[in-house]
Amino acid sequence: MTAQDNSLLQGSLDMLVLRSLVGGAKHGYGVARHIHVASDEALRIEEGSLYPALHRLERRGWVESEWGVSESNRRAKYYRLTRSGRSQLKAQTAAWEAAVAAVTKVLAAECRGGLA
Repeated sequence: MTAQDNSLLQGSLDMLVLRSLVGGAKHGYGVARHIHVASDEALRIEEGSLYPALHRLERRGWVESEWGVSESNRRAKYYRLTRSGRSQLKAQTAAWEAAVAAVTKVLAAECRGGLA
């Protein structure tokens, strides 16, 4: 995805991170990897965006974290979705789907009045 395409995703990072935690706790790399793989490698979340998002979600009470040991036997912070995080994910997903439906309608609409 190009930098221009990435601008379409502004504001959706929190939703993507929350969604990646539905299946259970993950460390930051695991969250980024999940998003990358689930998007058929179309989305790549950089550390400079991911960790501030995780910290923001934690401050809002949507995720909790604890230290653990990763698959590579390294100390890592694991994040898990909270009950309020699940509610927030549901709300954000509904809003996203409504926005996508509205944009799809505009793109599919017949143009009138000289608009091309």
